Amino acid sequence: MIRVLSSSFLPVVLCLSLYAGETSELSRGQKVYVPAYSHIYSGANAKPFLLTVTLSIRNIDPNERIRVTRADYYETQGRLVKQFIDKPINMNPLGTTRFVVPEQSEAGGSGANFIVEWESDSTVNQPIVESIMIGTKSSQGVSFTSRGQAILPTGND
Repeated sequence: MIRVLSSSFLPVVLCLSLYAGETSELSRGQKVYVPAYSHIYSGANAKPFLLTVTLSIRNIDPNERIRVTRADYYETQGRLVKQFIDKPINMNPLGTTRFVVPEQSEAGGSGANFIVEWESDSTVNQPIVESIMIGTKSSQGVSFTSRGQAILPTGND
C-alpha cells in the first residue's frame, strides 16, 4: 500500500508552478517547437506588417545549468532559414539567452517557427522558450508573444 501511494504522489512532487494555472515537469532535455511571425497581415489588401522576432530561452532552474544545443529558424513552408548555434551554449541557473531575426528580414513569414533543443546533466525545471514579435510603422505598434511547445523529449532516460 505504501508503494502505491508513493508512486501516485510522484507526479505531484515533480511539478513546480510557473504561474497561475500552469505547471512544468522536471526534465533532462527536450525538443521545443516555437511559433514565430516575421510578419503579419493588415488591412483590406492583406499588406504585410514586418516584425522583429526575438527567440528567448530562459533557464528557470535556480540551481542547475542547461545546454542549448540547437536553435533553428524555419520559414512558413518548413525550409530551414538559419541555424543560430554552431556549438552548445551553457546557461547558468536563472540565465537567459536570445536570438534575433531583424525586422528587415522578410524570410520566415506568418508561419515561421523555431526548433530549440536543450539538455542537462541533471533533472531540471524545463526552461521557458518563447518568441517575442514587435514592429512599428508610423504611429502604429504591434507586439505579442508565442510560447514554445515540447514536441519530443530528449535525455529523459
